[in-house]
Amino acid sequence: MESINDYQINPEAIKILPARFVNRYKLFPVDVTVETLTLAVTQSPDMQTINEIGLLLNKKMKLISVPSHEIEESIKKYYGLGTIESIVSGTTPVAIEEADEEGFQHLSGEAPVIKLVNAIIREAVEKKASDIHLEPYEKNIIIRYRIDGVLSDISSPPLHLYPAIVSRIKIMAQMNIAEKRLPQDGRIQIKLHNKDIDLRVSTLPTIYDECVSIRVLDKGMMFLNLENIGFLAETLDRYRQLIHRSNGIILVTGPTGSGKTTTLYSSLSKINSSEKKIVTIEDPVEYNLDRISQIQIKPEIGLTFASGLRSILRHNPDILMVGEIRDKETAEVAIQSALTGHLILSTMHTNDSATAIARLQDMGIEDFLISSTVIGVLAQRLVRTICSNCKGSGCKECNGGGLKGRTGMFELLSISPRIKRLIVDRVDSSRIKAAAIEEGMVTLLEQGEEKIAAGITTREEVLRVVQET
Repeated sequence: MESINDYQINPEAIKILPARFVNRYKLFPVDVTVETLTLAVTQSPDMQTINEIGLLLNKKMKLISVPSHEIEESIKKYYGLGTIESIVSGTTPVAIEEADEEGFQHLSGEAPVIKLVNAIIREAVEKKASDIHLEPYEKNIIIRYRIDGVLSDISSPPLHLYPAIVSRIKIMAQMNIAEKRLPQDGRIQIKLHNKDIDLRVSTLPTIYDECVSIRVLDKGMMFLNLENIGFLAETLDRYRQLIHRSNGIILVTGPTGSGKTTTLYSSLSKINSSEKKIVTIEDPVEYNLDRISQIQIKPEIGLTFASGLRSILRHNPDILMVGEIRDKETAEVAIQSALTGHLILSTMHTNDSATAIARLQDMGIEDFLISSTVIGVLAQRLVRTICSNCKGSGCKECNGGGLKGRTGMFELLSISPRIKRLIVDRVDSSRIKAAAIEEGMVTLLEQGEEKIAAGITTREEVLRVVQET
């Protein structure tokens, strides 16, 4: 008897046979050529079905006999939730237009729906997904995982189960299952494989039903070490000098999902000591940090970044971390804090480091205040890394894609005397960036080139990430 592990799985073969089919007949497509389809089968395969596949596809069938558990594991690995059909097969259909809220709540408590929701969450955690997206449409449901920053579809349940699935998730997140007209937020805490998992749930009403997004926060996957998140040695040295300053503002910029929170937490971990009082105000508080006071904003009761920051200052902290500078009010309080001897770390959503200066100016912040308080801007992106198991050729560890895991690319703009003068003169961001490059700043693209040369990632991946800006 052979093993699937001895073969390199061809992603094109996976596309030929649907998840429901391979799960039902307990077979798995390993490889495909113009003439042949290679199937992994059990010791007692259904030859009639296999012959019919050959006739339908007009291909010769090459069979390899493997243990049944390997087929099950491969279906789960490469097809996502290939067993959803079997989980929901015992559930009685409920017509959406006929079911009432009580019916949905009752159905959400049935074993198949509970198993289905648990399976979706478990699969996401096992695949190290950062997000789960459940999206209803007129004729179907789409469920997607975001893995290493890239979305991919998984097998989806029947449309009639969607209201029950949403109700089940809402119950778990202690949300109002009767409210479908307004967005809601909730939280689920679970333990899986001896790991604490935090799930941040958000619902959004759409024209068909509620769209659900679940942020998966695996506390065991949080790396609070600046040395291990992708910095080049020279950039890291310059950044460490900034975070050890006694006052000023350090901004970390980039799109959603670019690793800004990890960088901020790693920075706080590096400078945290018994001699310093550190307070954060966040939305949300993603990970708990020792010896650091963390505050969750609550706009509905008036606790915003700006109001919370004012209150924090009464506690005389040494270092403040503000989750995001979104408006002029928050920016002004941060600047006043820096002017009175505090070190402020925060984030902004801008494409590169120099654009953060223009963003503050657009908020209405005076140029001389920006030049006096901002001491550095760190722009960053995350790129997928070449799979260490197959070195990029594709294997089961990377789902055949050749890439697994991510590392950071960083662009650090230090506010030198020359950059300060340019800010006061209100020149455009391109001139500020050009001056920073002349002073030795390594751009995102240049760091990407170094990672390509070192065999860490691919040119296609770097260009994909950089072109998204």
